[in-house]
Formats: sequence, C-alpha cells, structure tokens
Amino acid sequence: MAGSGIGSEFELIGRLTRRLPLGVDVLVGPGDDCAVMRYRRNEYLLWTTDLLFEGVHFTRETPPESIGWKALAVSISDIAAMAGRPHYCLVFVGLPAGRTGAYASAIYRGLNRLARRYRVQVVGGDTNAFPRLVIGTTVLGTVEKSYLTRRSGARPGDLICVSGPLGRGPKSHLSFLPRVSEARRIRRELKATAMIDISDGMLGDFTRISEESRVGGIIRLEEIPVVPGTAPGEALVSGEEFELLFTIPASQAGAARRSGCFVVGEVLPAGRGVRVTANGRPYRPRHPGYDHFRK
Repeated sequence: MAGSGIGSEFELIGRLTRRLPLGVDVLVGPGDDCAVMRYRRNEYLLWTTDLLFEGVHFTRETPPESIGWKALAVSISDIAAMAGRPHYCLVFVGLPAGRTGAYASAIYRGLNRLARRYRVQVVGGDTNAFPRLVIGTTVLGTVEKSYLTRRSGARPGDLICVSGPLGRGPKSHLSFLPRVSEARRIRRELKATAMIDISDGMLGDFTRISEESRVGGIIRLEEIPVVPGTAPGEALVSGEEFELLFTIPASQAGAARRSGCFVVGEVLPAGRGVRVTANGRPYRPRHPGYDHFRK
C-alpha cells in the first residue's frame, strides 16, 4: 500500500479487511450491511456499527435531538437491510468542549425516542472529549435463518426494485424511519434475493449488489420513483435515502407493485456491467454515488 492513494471508500475497506482472521462462527464478515454470526438453531446474530461526524453527516446548527435520532437510525437501517430485527445498542460520543450537559442530554433524548419506537435497549457505550462532535452506534440484532437476505443473492432475470420514492435524502435524513417491518415483508412476501439500504445512492448501492452477486444490471431512469421536485437523474445518485433497494424473482412483479414497491430494472448476467438507460438510450450519471473519500 505504500505510495498508493486511498482510492474509493470501498477500495480502502477491501484492502483493510482482506486478511482479517475470521472464525468458524462468522458466517458473513466485512462486505455486507451487517456481520452475521452463528447463534441459535433457527437464528443468526447481526452486528453493525456506524460513525457520524459534524460537518459531514450533520451541521453545527442541527438540533441535537435529530443527531441522536439519526445516529441510531442508520444502524437500525443496516439491520433492516438484512431483514432482521434490532435489539441492543451501544453509543459512543466525542463531545467538543463548550457543549453543555443539556446539549448532550438532548442527543440522547432523540436517540432514546427512536430506541423506544423499535424496542431497542441502549446497554452502554463511551463518552469522551473531541474537537468536533462525533457519534457512533453499534447495534446487535437477530434474523431467522429463513429470512437472512444478503447482497450476494441476486440472479440474472431478477427484477431490481425500490421500496419507495427517492429524493427525500436532504430533506428527511435526520428523521427517517428505518424500514424494518417493510424489509421483513419484502423477504417474506416478495421472496427478495438480495437487499441493501440506499445510503450512498441507488446506482452505487446496486453496484455493491452486482459485485457481491457477480451479476450485471440495467436501471431504467424513467422508472425510478421520485418525490415532487426531484429529477430522476438526481434520485439515481442521491445518498442517505434509506429506502430499500432489492431484487426479486420476475414472477413477483405484480405482487411488488401491489405492495407499493417499484420495479426500476432487471438483473443481467455477469460481464454485462451495470448500465442506466433513459427511454431506451444510454444515460451517463454525473457521478456514481456518494463516496466519503471523493473530493
């Protein structure tokens, strides 16, 4: 690695985790929304963590209650992306000098409000001083073996779907509700073969599915559901949407539409790449999606 650049966020993660030792109890390590560990006869453990920074994921002016809410919501959303249920949470806060105890209490007030809604127990964590506000959460959950949905299960001929309209990211990323019950219904009723939550943009996140599943795909821009005032090209790469992006067998197309989900493309065989079209013509997005290391 000496002399080489960091590269993209996911290239860096790949280099750092490639040789990590994993025991026989680890079913899924780095590279999916959660780590998956063997647990009970019919269940797996799910484990995920997220880190949010002032100036990147929220601003100095963001209400502290919203910061606490979002910090827990992003980790619950990872559990949802694997069709699991969240149970326990650890919280880590780096608090700048000058922020009051009332400010810190407000962060936890927002976090606890969401925790109660999803029946998540906050069981510990750590607090320290830091030059700017940093908050992290680690969430432990479970999933039935029959429900576990990874990024690696998409198959050629599957349909690419999204759980709801896109374009809310900048407007609602501080107050969104993780799609836990929706994900479980999608797995149970629509037979989802792969799933991810849209945190880095639909195009970038489907690329993660295509890489893990070793398939290609085509996304049709005109089929992307958007909120009023959002262009489909913007929704294609908008980060922090936290809707579910998933693949289903083609036979489930009608059921998907009846359930309020949207079909936006189809999975192609390996070697075909990930392509975007607009009314049948090739479309080039302005960028592939959000990347923490892209200037």
